[in-house]
Amino acid sequence: MNLHPQKIVIKETIEATKQKWIDLSLKIHAHPELSFEEFQASQWLTEPLEEAGFTVKRQLLPELPTSFHAEWTGTKSGPTIVLLAEYDALAELGHACGHNIIGTSAVCAAVSLKQALGDIAGKLIVLGTPAEEEGGGKILLAENGWFDDADAALMCHPRDKTMIFRGSLACVDVDITFKGKSAHAAANPDQGISALDAMLHSFAAIKQLLPALHKSANVHGIIRKGGDATNIIPDHCEASFLLRAKTREELALVKKRVYQAITSSTEAIGATCTMEEGLTYAERINNRVLSHLFKDNLEAIGVEVDASDIQSGIGSSDIGNVSQLVPTIHPYIKIGEAITHTPAFTEATKSEEGMQGLLQAATALALTAYDVFEQPELAKQAKEELAATLSTKGGI
Repeated sequence: MNLHPQKIVIKETIEATKQKWIDLSLKIHAHPELSFEEFQASQWLTEPLEEAGFTVKRQLLPELPTSFHAEWTGTKSGPTIVLLAEYDALAELGHACGHNIIGTSAVCAAVSLKQALGDIAGKLIVLGTPAEEEGGGKILLAENGWFDDADAALMCHPRDKTMIFRGSLACVDVDITFKGKSAHAAANPDQGISALDAMLHSFAAIKQLLPALHKSANVHGIIRKGGDATNIIPDHCEASFLLRAKTREELALVKKRVYQAITSSTEAIGATCTMEEGLTYAERINNRVLSHLFKDNLEAIGVEVDASDIQSGIGSSDIGNVSQLVPTIHPYIKIGEAITHTPAFTEATKSEEGMQGLLQAATALALTAYDVFEQPELAKQAKEELAATLSTKGGI
């Protein structure tokens, strides 16, 4: 497939500055920061945007001090395209999800577009979205209006395969505190109420419940606190669970059954429990209009693509909530054979193939944004597609 002359300029701009972006990605990789703590990465990503003439706002919300909004507005009206940057890392593993590549590819695409085009009919935004791994930064930004004017939201995720369509599950984190009554386990056990027993019974009840839940459901749990001494009946125990299902509607049913199992198990012991939920991650809606643009651009720069229309998935991301509001794409670029969230993937996200994937992702993002700016009717078609999808499933 031949590239439009202006697209060739965009591609060549990225190629000419590639070492700058590789160095940035590797610097973020070498200094991994957890969710809500990505102060260095946020600063490093905004610096080239400011240098390129983007108007940058930081700390968009008090609870998201590492978020940012970088904007370039053209001289003519047109679509508003948002490139999403993630940059938080995983505890113990570092950048085992490749957010150093995600954040850098978004910034690279934006800066290169501005350098190559000089002007646009519309508005280009890079939105720094912290805390994807823990906390749901995009959800908080969406709830506070940072996507209200967007016509398209674009990002690209590294993985072991280049693919355009991949769904994700709805999910929610739940922290549970079990309260009992302390007593000496040998001297007067009859005077105690074991919070640990309540917690263990709850785990057993959930395990028995799983086969009866929807086939897409999954529940993972860990014990965070199981007591303080072996000879003391615990009066305070803590557990955390992650509940998943295909859709938010199915997740609500799973949550109801799991909560009933926990409450009944706790009450049977004579203990009490409290549950604290995190934000609910919605299932992802892949916009086909935008996805096919991205596919065509990847193929035009020589990347082999798996275009299988897979709407299911096993993971979860706060991009799902954005996709319910704005036409969104979340394709994947291959950077090796390793699986995400493993030490091997941490190595892949700083490898030569990882940096090649970074540049491919950035180029395809920039070319896709260019397509929408040049053909604003595509943004209209993408919105019509999303509206039709939401009308069949009830919206967010």
